[in-house]
Amino acid sequence: MKPPADSYPQLLSLAVHEFRTPASVVGGYLHMLQRDTESPLSERQRKMIDEAEKSYVRLVSLIAELSELSKLDSGQITLRRQPLDVFALVAEVAELVHEARERAVRLEVRGQKDGAGTTGDIPRLRTAFDAIFRAILREKAGPVTVVVDRRVERREGSNLAVLVVAEEASVQASYERERGPFDEKRGGMGLALPLARRVIEGHGGQIWSPAAGPDNEPVGRGSVIVALPIS
Repeated sequence: MKPPADSYPQLLSLAVHEFRTPASVVGGYLHMLQRDTESPLSERQRKMIDEAEKSYVRLVSLIAELSELSKLDSGQITLRRQPLDVFALVAEVAELVHEARERAVRLEVRGQKDGAGTTGDIPRLRTAFDAIFRAILREKAGPVTVVVDRRVERREGSNLAVLVVAEEASVQASYERERGPFDEKRGGMGLALPLARRVIEGHGGQIWSPAAGPDNEPVGRGSVIVALPIS
């Protein structure tokens, strides 16, 4: 029997509530141990507690993402509508993405610099672009240059800001390939990519990866295309 459509966000909301309570207790005890001056910790114990705190912080971050997911799916969050230029925002985000630089994987923004004016939720779009760029970069072995190619195109009477994120040698091939699903189930990314997809779609946009082909071109999972409506 298929569950009601509205049960999914309710289940997520309940899970967030149930996870938060024990997580807060764990965090409280970790902080108490770190600040305990009556029974000083050994260096080994301190390292273990510091590692436990890193995992606690990660868990809290995942709970926050789960909460955001629940609110987006249930319509509790209304995306803000602030004036922005998609291409300028993308350049700002890319400047701060340092994923995989130690493997000589570089991120370059090319193409049209402006002319993609619209309104949207700037903080959430910023976070979405950051997650998308990091997801692609972290899977590259390097040395390689990943390009964010910005272009405007017109489809069905509407102007779109299109971002093609792909290896330098396969930007156009990725753009021309038939659409395939965007793989948001990537390890180590938490719920950042499912959230990114919802934010893009909440702005009337779309996100996809080039469909896999019979050849060995470096497209598919290693590339992504985003299209957002603009004025």
